[in-house]
Amino acid sequence: MRILRMSFGRMPFIGAFSMCTDAFAVLPDSMSWKEGPVSEALGVPVLRGSLSRSPLLGILLSGNSSGVVCSEIFDLAVRGGELPRVGYIPGRHTAFGNMVLANDNGALVNPDLPDEVVSEIGRALGVRAERGTLGGMKNVGAAGVATNRGAIVHPDASEEELRRAERVLGVPVDVGSACGGIKMVGLCMIANSNGAIVGLGTTGPELGRIESALGFV
Repeated sequence: MRILRMSFGRMPFIGAFSMCTDAFAVLPDSMSWKEGPVSEALGVPVLRGSLSRSPLLGILLSGNSSGVVCSEIFDLAVRGGELPRVGYIPGRHTAFGNMVLANDNGALVNPDLPDEVVSEIGRALGVRAERGTLGGMKNVGAAGVATNRGAIVHPDASEEELRRAERVLGVPVDVGSACGGIKMVGLCMIANSNGAIVGLGTTGPELGRIESALGFV
């Protein structure tokens, strides 16, 4: 296990620009970021990609080891390898990275998503998708990070929200922050069962909480 503190230029929002699972990581084509340390920390191949030239992969993509989901309005292009599966979701919703918190066991999704979209997310990722919130936030993907070992979510999440997330994701769920007090941890970091990449401003106490919640200690 390894945790790296990094940033995109001066921007610490690692989770807004990238994503990873236990099978792969995807970094934006348009940003210079050395792939070697990322691959070493996460223990997976690193792909480069873009969504209709947008670098906001972490906001627009969600996924697990089985593949990813994104809006059908985007053209997803990757290089350096192939994704297991891409589920293009029809409709007006676009920010699936913000709206879906997934691992290989399940997917917690924004409660405003219609039935057909929830079902399509579950089919594309090969898991059961259920609606929920975290800290009262509907954009659960931005409010949490989940791996196959554990999850860390918005520090204002209620006991009921934590129990639901644990049931859906099948792993222990704890609360915390990143990047010096930012509660939307999904925007600040990416992680899988092997390691994590966090924003440069993440403090020592926050790192300790992240390590514990994700099952690294």
